[in-house]
Amino acid sequence: FRPDTRQTDSSLPADPKTTHQGTYPTPPMPLIDSSNAWKALKAHKTSGIPHLKQLMEDNKRVDALNATFEGIYLDYSRNCVTEKTMELLFDLADEANVIGKFKEMAAGKKINTTEGRAVMHMALRSAPTDKFEVDGKDVVGPVHAVLKKIKAFSDKVRSGEWKGATGKAITSVVAIGIGGSYLGAEFVAEALSTGPAAKNASGRTLEFLANVDPVAVERALRKLDPETTMAIVISKTFTTAETMLNARTVRKWIVEALGEKAVPLHMIACSASPDKVKDFGINPDNMFTFWNWVGGRYSVSSAVGIMPLSLHYGFETMAEFLKGARSIDRHLLSAPPRENLPLLMGLLGVWNSSFCGHATRAIACYAQGMLKLAPHIQQVDMESNGKRVALNGEELTFPAGEVNFGEPGTNGQHSFYQLFHQGRVVPVDFVGFIKSNYPIDNTKSGETVSNHDELMSNFFAQPDALAYGKGPEELKKEGVAEELIPHKTFPGNRPSNCLLVDACTPYTVGQVLALYEHRTGVQGFVWGINSFDQFGVELGKVLGKKVRAQLAKTRGGGAKIEGFNSSTTRMLQMFTSVSNPESKL
Repeated sequence: FRPDTRQTDSSLPADPKTTHQGTYPTPPMPLIDSSNAWKALKAHKTSGIPHLKQLMEDNKRVDALNATFEGIYLDYSRNCVTEKTMELLFDLADEANVIGKFKEMAAGKKINTTEGRAVMHMALRSAPTDKFEVDGKDVVGPVHAVLKKIKAFSDKVRSGEWKGATGKAITSVVAIGIGGSYLGAEFVAEALSTGPAAKNASGRTLEFLANVDPVAVERALRKLDPETTMAIVISKTFTTAETMLNARTVRKWIVEALGEKAVPLHMIACSASPDKVKDFGINPDNMFTFWNWVGGRYSVSSAVGIMPLSLHYGFETMAEFLKGARSIDRHLLSAPPRENLPLLMGLLGVWNSSFCGHATRAIACYAQGMLKLAPHIQQVDMESNGKRVALNGEELTFPAGEVNFGEPGTNGQHSFYQLFHQGRVVPVDFVGFIKSNYPIDNTKSGETVSNHDELMSNFFAQPDALAYGKGPEELKKEGVAEELIPHKTFPGNRPSNCLLVDACTPYTVGQVLALYEHRTGVQGFVWGINSFDQFGVELGKVLGKKVRAQLAKTRGGGAKIEGFNSSTTRMLQMFTSVSNPESKL
């Protein structure tokens, strides 16, 4: 596989701007909302779209608004769109050169312009014969060298050949990392925790330690034995404050139980800083590297995710996961628009967000194993597309980005679907599987349907309930009291996608991950923003350093709290007060 770059847009200005991050070009194009394609969509929306109840009666339309790739079926007929809407959205994708920009990404172009970096998470799941380059240098070879090293190490640990300090085999792993060094790996770990893949983890434990809250440390370690535990410190620079504090805490836990010499046997690293890894007491030979062209929220396909997951499930399982993600990468770059799942989902996201004004979006997975998909996509999407300016620094003049959230299946129904049906309009992605990873069928004992069929009955019913609603006339026919009719009316016309997948396997989990990663990219490319930097996370960290320094001086020497506004000063005084420890403030 070699990315085709013939459709790329190589027009760049002659004079680059420079920041402390590096050199980046300012695209010479105006904002996308000044384009004819955007204006046509806006006029189309203003002209009025029929209610979904009416749209769903058009069988020709319904039959047209779906797409299939391998074992994934996408039905998007319950979006407030017509076939004309979709044609206009495809025109918008052409205007924004969406697929061309993805091909630039695959070709190693530094599309993260504010940081001067390539964006190459597709290379992380490449086949050995694929071609991906950055700065004219092959990256497929280094990627597979790390994968080979991960396989050799994880096989050694899982077989029992690798021994801890007391001669016992390692059966538990605690992965220490935060944000992108945690959320994606936890999603995959949970998704594979039942079904065939779970058999490979029999007798093994995988914990994640992310939050700097000491309670998180207790929760991660309370069931673990230092003698049989391996800690993985995941930090590219080995300087991430939360991660390194947790790493030092776990190191102390190991040393207190087993002695200083146990550290190299019970701690490894995923990092790009061998000197700092060595200074920490970890053998640099047991450092598994990743690169600056891997964004944290896109790093689950790197050593960040593959190392802990291979220790738990085995490398062969994770190789299938990578193959699944690769299949969507190739599909994205080659499928026609009407068959291109990430493109379709991204364009519908733009439609719902920028043209219909829906600022939130929900992911409803009717599969308990997928409970961590929504938290992972919260970061993938909101850290990527939570931007206020275009690539050239100009402030956006249209709404972009959504708040993402979700809960599994019927849990969500009993939590926030009330708002979906009768409150604000929230577009929903319904995700379900044809086959359960833990089938229970008690129909011979009197149950009407199997447990999975009960679950999926809701999967099929909820999208229609949101689309059709229930009006006053129907309620009158049912004999509902007149004064209750306003309270029991469901407006309907609530958009949703349905993703129906064959089964939850390592391969399809990789596909779902890549599908959502690329949906985010589609929307960012349409909006003309940089979906691959995250300066928004920095300001709070900078101010946090000031607070940390103040706490150290106050706790250590009774220094007066100063240099903050009166509100923060008052709260810090309450927090550091020792005059009455039992005070209720």
